[in-house]
Amino acid sequence: MSAWLSHHSYALALALKRLVRTPFSSLLSIAVIGIALSLPAGGYMLLGNLQTFSGHISGAPQLSLFLALDAGQDEAAQIGSRLKQHPQVASFQFIPKDSALQQLKQGSSLADVVDSLAQNPLPDAFVINAKNTTPEALESLRAEMQKWPKAEYVQLDSTWARRLDALLSLGQLAVLMLAALLSFALVTVTFNTIRLQILTRRDEIEVSKLIGATNGFIRRPFLYFGAIQGMAGGIAAWLIIALGIYLINGALADLALLYAFDFRLHHLSSEDSMSLLLFSTWLGWLGAWLSVASHLWQIEPR
Repeated sequence: MSAWLSHHSYALALALKRLVRTPFSSLLSIAVIGIALSLPAGGYMLLGNLQTFSGHISGAPQLSLFLALDAGQDEAAQIGSRLKQHPQVASFQFIPKDSALQQLKQGSSLADVVDSLAQNPLPDAFVINAKNTTPEALESLRAEMQKWPKAEYVQLDSTWARRLDALLSLGQLAVLMLAALLSFALVTVTFNTIRLQILTRRDEIEVSKLIGATNGFIRRPFLYFGAIQGMAGGIAAWLIIALGIYLINGALADLALLYAFDFRLHHLSSEDSMSLLLFSTWLGWLGAWLSVASHLWQIEPR
């Protein structure tokens, strides 16, 4: 166990030493990795903020069940009882037609027109909040209620929900494709960096093999180098996103004052931040492993 720790400690120290010996190229590689990772990670963060904001401004979609004009109090009570027992209904409110008419008179400039009506043209109605607010569940509930006796029309404004769901799905797909392409590019960057290190240390590697060093012993510092470089790139990406949020929130504060709404971008959660660091570390390790596996076997003592 002590030998294993000693070997890995030596490999880690050697990788850090190599990283420090070439500060300019190391910083340049870390900056490239950070910028590349910040694009999909920033897109993911932005989509999450937009989803939260849209939920705040839109609220939960509701269904409006309008009764037939000839429906009496007994029919309205029966529908109210069915709504109370329905497993998919979170809450509902009964709006009598007289109350609806009064609200129409008070909330519009048509008071004189409403007063001139011979009878109330509005039906009794229920405003319903569903437990499941996905577009599919709301449409299914609307179709079911439309078949109830004395239910003249059930209105559901789910257009916004469907459009938002489609836009967010498209955005998530675009972020996923961007992440895949840039991940491949970052593996390639690390692959070439390690390849250059192997070629410049060819004589050193040959001597190490002559004195009995195993491929695993020679491989470890390169793998640690790739992992450290990848992790540093992930930290750089996190800092780039933080800087972008700080700058954008400053502009959003002025915009919020003009339109009287409160909206601020929030950074990645602790779980997402940790996932970003682990993913970037794995990409660096993968690029180093592929490079070592491709080139180390070609170097043998002469």
